[in-house]
Amino acid sequence: MKVKAIMCDVDGTLLTSKGVVSPLTIQAIQKAREKGILFGLSTGRDVHSVKTLLKEWGIDGLVDSIVGTGGAEICDFTFHVETQSFPLDGHLIKEIVKHYEDMDVNFAIPYNGIFYTPKDDEHIQHLSTADKVPYKVVNYDEFLSEPRPKLIIICHPGDMDKVIERSQTFQNDQYKSASLITASILYEYQDPRVSKTHGLKQVMDMHGIDMKYLCTFGDADNDYDMTLNAGIGVVMANGSEKTKSVADYITDDHDHDGIGNFINRYILNEEVTNRNEN
Repeated sequence: MKVKAIMCDVDGTLLTSKGVVSPLTIQAIQKAREKGILFGLSTGRDVHSVKTLLKEWGIDGLVDSIVGTGGAEICDFTFHVETQSFPLDGHLIKEIVKHYEDMDVNFAIPYNGIFYTPKDDEHIQHLSTADKVPYKVVNYDEFLSEPRPKLIIICHPGDMDKVIERSQTFQNDQYKSASLITASILYEYQDPRVSKTHGLKQVMDMHGIDMKYLCTFGDADNDYDMTLNAGIGVVMANGSEKTKSVADYITDDHDHDGIGNFINRYILNEEVTNRNEN
């Protein structure tokens, strides 16, 4: 199969544990783009913060499109298009926050390259440092007077099971929401219509590329749907078991050139096949 587009998750996938893209992977991306293959990112991070970090990651000028906020935001540099879809109602976010307020957690809403949080503590400080995104403490009663892209719950890794258990008792009859774990310390709520596949289909349609010619790279549970729905779904060795279960290929981990090795071995040689062709 001839791959026409490559879209990569960022954290735990494209970035090494040191927060950069490896030289081998950068070279492989360059070679793929020279062959006319579209390259982009599909991430839970918001588009604004991703754009500010492309140079630091070493891929400035190599990214054609960004699917951000888990699929709720689209940024395409070729067609100069930026769109947003399906934000969460502010009243719903307030109810979710209240549902967890007695737990040792904090909250973050990514918007225009900033994490907006109701309080300053070690949770938001850790997330801000790890993602290299600044944060701002605001009054959620005022900040949530309008819809926002999503809500992130931040906790200690050892408390994640409690957060997941608590999520099972949340219900709102007026507004719908979907939630899932996206990292060892992050649990997120979004509109149920939002997914990485939702965003990827918009980008592929824009470029006239059928999803069967798309190759995705991911690692976490929030990469499950795009791994399943892409023509070629590749998961890192450090990925979750759930997402690995629907992968066409498992590649090396993010600290051992997983993406670069796969591009060089399969995509540049056009030797890749999906699960339905094996």
